[in-house]
Amino acid sequence: MERILTPRRIGANAMSLGTLAISDLRCIEQAEVELTPGLTLLWGENGSGKTSVLEAIFLLGRGRSFRTRNNERLIRRGTDRLRIVGQVSAAGDAMQAVGFEASRTGTTARIGGRPAQSLAELSQAFPVQAIEPGVHRLVEEGGYRRRRWMDWAVFHVEPQFMDTWVRYQRALRQRNAALKTDPAQAPAWDPELARLGEVIAESRRIFLDRMQPYWATAVADLSGLPVTLHYLRGWNLEHSLTEALTGSRARDELRQLTHAGPHRADVAVRLHGRPAREVLSRGQQKLVAVAMTLAQLRLLQDQTQTTPTLLLDDPAAELDVERLQRFIAEVAKLRCQLVVTSLQAESRLFGTPERTFQVRQGRVQPV
Repeated sequence: MERILTPRRIGANAMSLGTLAISDLRCIEQAEVELTPGLTLLWGENGSGKTSVLEAIFLLGRGRSFRTRNNERLIRRGTDRLRIVGQVSAAGDAMQAVGFEASRTGTTARIGGRPAQSLAELSQAFPVQAIEPGVHRLVEEGGYRRRRWMDWAVFHVEPQFMDTWVRYQRALRQRNAALKTDPAQAPAWDPELARLGEVIAESRRIFLDRMQPYWATAVADLSGLPVTLHYLRGWNLEHSLTEALTGSRARDELRQLTHAGPHRADVAVRLHGRPAREVLSRGQQKLVAVAMTLAQLRLLQDQTQTTPTLLLDDPAAELDVERLQRFIAEVAKLRCQLVVTSLQAESRLFGTPERTFQVRQGRVQPV
């Protein structure tokens, strides 16, 4: 099913990626792509490398792929590192270089010519989100994905959240290391962990509360299901984090791991009180996950006046005609930079592309 839309006006503060240079990522040896602030189409056969181009864009804004947590797997066979460089801008601002490199020994990033202290900085330099065939895992799998989904948005709503999150992770690593080598020293990290953890939990709660109206609209429009989202902060609501850390000390020492805190947080996705993953089909899980993503983007637009780049990999997969039409309509409201993959050069699901590239055997050629 093809639906032709009128040309889209891009939001005044939409982020955009201008140029992209890829070296040694999966099947792509070298590629240079010049994107439009509007709609860019990548077309080619399955296995041609279309999704790898989207991965490259995602890496620039996240420091990781949406397909694997192991960056080493992304490096092209026979080489020892991959490199990605892009020019990023917000409307009216000068372009800024953003770079990412992964080797067999680690990852590095550069923003505006300077080394990034943390890969988390990439999220602020280039906000990017993806909706791809595996998006259902946001509903189906454990809390790790939903925590990352939350934190990416909170990074943008509350700029100081990044620093708090980084310092919490550092304190958590120190406490866990103490639990393994000298358990008597672990409580020394409790005050710092509790102070930072309470701030993180409250920021996440506020984000999810603010998102509820956007969520209610998106999930109703896309799925028609009364699915609810509930924040679970990572420890008992009746206790402070300091009390929870003290109460779980014996368990922590036994298992050499910190059990209470925002690193154990989750977003419970429920339908009629039951976990959604237990009652929804794969297609329904995808619709719910897409609704979570679009609701998040709409909130960011209203709260920060920033519209991230959106990557759509095989967007029609597992959607019937009616749901696909609703999905297209919701995406169109964002007025953001779109990069879409398709098997056909004639795809017009999201309107007429401003730029089209054919991807074939790892080569990316403008059409």
